[in-house]
Amino acid sequence: MSLRKSHELHQRRFGRNLGVGLTLAAFIVIIFGLTIVKVSGSDFGVSTEEVQN
Repeated sequence: MSLRKSHELHQRRFGRNLGVGLTLAAFIVIIFGLTIVKVSGSDFGVSTEEVQN
């Protein structure tokens, strides 16, 4: 058997899959970052109760 040149359809499909994969990875990073900020955000702030006392 000889090696066949990949069809143009496969190249377009790979490009689309790569784009969807990168978009999904960026979405996951954004959600993870927002979660970390939300969870750790209350630890660094000064509550209003401490300021009033």
